[in-house]
Amino acid sequence: MKKLRTPIVAVLGHVDHGKTTLLDKIRNTRVIAKEAGGITQHIGATEVPIELIKEICKDLWPKNITIPGLLFIDTPGHKAFTNLRKRGGALADLAILVVDVNEGFKPQTEEALMILRTFKTPFVVAANKIDKIPGWQSFENQPFLKSFQQQDDVVKQRLENKIYDLIGELYKYGFSADRFDRIRDFTRTVAIVPVSALTGEGIPELLLVLVGLAQRYLEKNLRLHVEGKAKGTVLEVKEEKGLGMTMDVIIYDGTLRVGDKIAIGGVNGVVVTHVRGILKPRPAQEIRVESKFKSVKEVTAAAGVKIVAPGIENVVAGSEFEVVESEEDVKKFEERIRKEIEEVTIKTDEEGVVLKTDTLGSLEALVNELKEAGIPIKKAEVGDIDKRDVVEAAANRDEINRLVIGFNVKVLPGVEEEAARYGVRIFLDNIIYSLLDNVTSWREEQKRLREKQKIESLIKPCKIQLLKDFIFRRSKPAIVGVKVLAGELRRDVKLIKPDGTPAGSVRSIQKAGENIPVATEGDEVAIAIDGVTIGRHLDGNEILYVDIPEKHAKIIERDLLDSLSEEAKKAFMEFLQIKRKENPFWGR
Repeated sequence: MKKLRTPIVAVLGHVDHGKTTLLDKIRNTRVIAKEAGGITQHIGATEVPIELIKEICKDLWPKNITIPGLLFIDTPGHKAFTNLRKRGGALADLAILVVDVNEGFKPQTEEALMILRTFKTPFVVAANKIDKIPGWQSFENQPFLKSFQQQDDVVKQRLENKIYDLIGELYKYGFSADRFDRIRDFTRTVAIVPVSALTGEGIPELLLVLVGLAQRYLEKNLRLHVEGKAKGTVLEVKEEKGLGMTMDVIIYDGTLRVGDKIAIGGVNGVVVTHVRGILKPRPAQEIRVESKFKSVKEVTAAAGVKIVAPGIENVVAGSEFEVVESEEDVKKFEERIRKEIEEVTIKTDEEGVVLKTDTLGSLEALVNELKEAGIPIKKAEVGDIDKRDVVEAAANRDEINRLVIGFNVKVLPGVEEEAARYGVRIFLDNIIYSLLDNVTSWREEQKRLREKQKIESLIKPCKIQLLKDFIFRRSKPAIVGVKVLAGELRRDVKLIKPDGTPAGSVRSIQKAGENIPVATEGDEVAIAIDGVTIGRHLDGNEILYVDIPEKHAKIIERDLLDSLSEEAKKAFMEFLQIKRKENPFWGR
């Protein structure tokens, strides 16, 4: 009988909902303490052997479990997950969607759910942070059902209400869901497992549900992918002290041996190299933080390992790789991934921000996030920020794009002075989501300010009544009292009569003997009008309108009509009628 390969489990969920803390508890390591802000930044892989799972689930362990363990991949963003899945075949066999039971669904939770639905990945919901429910009594590492039995009825009801909320949210996305212990058919109903990543409560049942799903529903697929040539996905390419260039990879098919010739997707096409070394982390250790690797001669799917190989500098994170034995194999591989390489290559825009990151994996994740946020990218590279990056950013026509965004990188000497000289903003962070938040918030604020300035510079609708009893001077300039019937009157605007003929321009506005820049609806003020004589051009009792330029009228009608007062709106429509008498298309 063929042995089964290790199922691959992706861990997804909203930032801060406890993805890495949950894996930490399972593998009893402190990855989160070594991550800035406790948020996973690079795609990680952790192999948890079946003996460890059996130990955690000892009170509940069923018979006839034949899978060798579980391989968890912990993603920094859902885009990375989709990329790996697209290019690495069905990289994840199963997924855990981590949701804070107290906060419920967040935008990233919904995004993760859409991805899981799109790729038809079976998943389990880990309803995390049950220890934060008011009144919850924690029992370290206990199965959930055992802990639940020992809670007060009020606390039990509080949790039940939270679970019903999650069931409702999942229903909106077309999923039938229930608490795991109430489910008969796991193929039709999504299991919700209440857990605490902090205390370990519920983790035995979560692992058990995953093992049960893999064993029962994926057995046939898992048996197909153990023998034959190795295939995998590149997670990260980086230089390691004493080893040279290495690749962190997930092998999802076949067996890889030292000495194997492999073909991999690269920036400039396919890279063909040979495996010099395979380094495997110790069981239950995370590939990113493990310093002591065990050198092995071969490794069988599924596994997360580090490969030492020459000539891999241009390999792209997210690329597929596979063992090749002949030139024919290489040609087939090249043909198959030619299209994929086109997708992987970071396409940049003529106008856009400059992005620098520490690794290709981070670069790809951030490029995806920036594109999703609608932020154009002019240049995206791995490495520290230098003066050339500032010059590139400064060349943008739009000030909003004069940005250099740096993730987990240094700013080289003299760069900040250069940036100040060119008016370039530098954003730095070592947490993906706060970096993105800072960049998007700044850009939104700049857009708001720009919009405000644009609105302030518009000549707005205004209707005034000349007051015949308050004619102070008849010409050069005419000075007359007026009442502002609608809108706002500013200096330097032109005036027209109801028949559309010009009526001079406003030189100044006075109220109670003081010069003022603007008079608003209801104000009675004295205005100086250039270009007219009272008694010849005007009688001194007319109603006049501010002559709005056509471009401004178009913007007001299209975008700002609702922001006008009722009287100003009415005055604007009257003004449009005057203008459109002769030309029906004026301002349209």
